[in-house]
Amino acid sequence: MYEDIYEEKIIRGEPLPFQLPGWIACAPFEEYLGMKIEEAREGKALLSMPFQAKLAQGKGLMHGGAITALADTAVAMAIKSLLPEGTHFVTMSLALKFHAPVTGGTVRAVATTSMKDERTIEGVAEVFDENDVKAATFTSLFRVKRGG
Repeated sequence: MYEDIYEEKIIRGEPLPFQLPGWIACAPFEEYLGMKIEEAREGKALLSMPFQAKLAQGKGLMHGGAITALADTAVAMAIKSLLPEGTHFVTMSLALKFHAPVTGGTVRAVATTSMKDERTIEGVAEVFDENDVKAATFTSLFRVKRGG
């Protein structure tokens, strides 16, 4: 959907060269990585991403940055399933612990969220390979902008 704008520069103060098709939808970066939102509701989300060559590190494993991006996006979609459309929120902190390498197939991230206070949301995502081996555990804190 966004292929034609992948190389366009984003300029501060200028309109974005894209528009999301919905509140819970992949942005250009997420689409570029091949993410698919399988489900997002009631503070939970399931996303998948195929292991393509563009996601490999030098030894042929899935790059840790790609795994992190999938987990972060899964938590963000779980959060979107709780908040009113258009609410602004950002990742404040994140941590990722690797358990096993991803060597092929499709990975999936299973995310859950919990409200810590009126503006802070904690997120956890577990990333699994195609054989249901847990590859990583992601933990994060998100902050909702004052006034939504």
